[in-house]
Amino acid sequence: EQTFHNLAAVALAAGGSLDDCVKLNIYPTDLGQFQAVNDVMADFVKEPYPARAAAEVSALPKGAQIEIDGVMVTSTKQ
Repeated sequence: EQTFHNLAAVALAAGGSLDDCVKLNIYPTDLGQFQAVNDVMADFVKEPYPARAAAEVSALPKGAQIEIDGVMVTSTKQ
């Protein structure tokens, strides 16, 4: 959940929200937890969900269990 809270904060700082995400790259240390990631994501992102790619990694900094990066598209205001 914390990872999605962090992503939401970054999206907000950029002038958008997680609903503006079009692609998420998910790096769990245990790919067997992918369904749990989907369940948590559903609490933070509305359908249609962004495209996703997942690749298991052997370890992450500070003992984290997951890292996620994303691509967000927002409208430009002039």
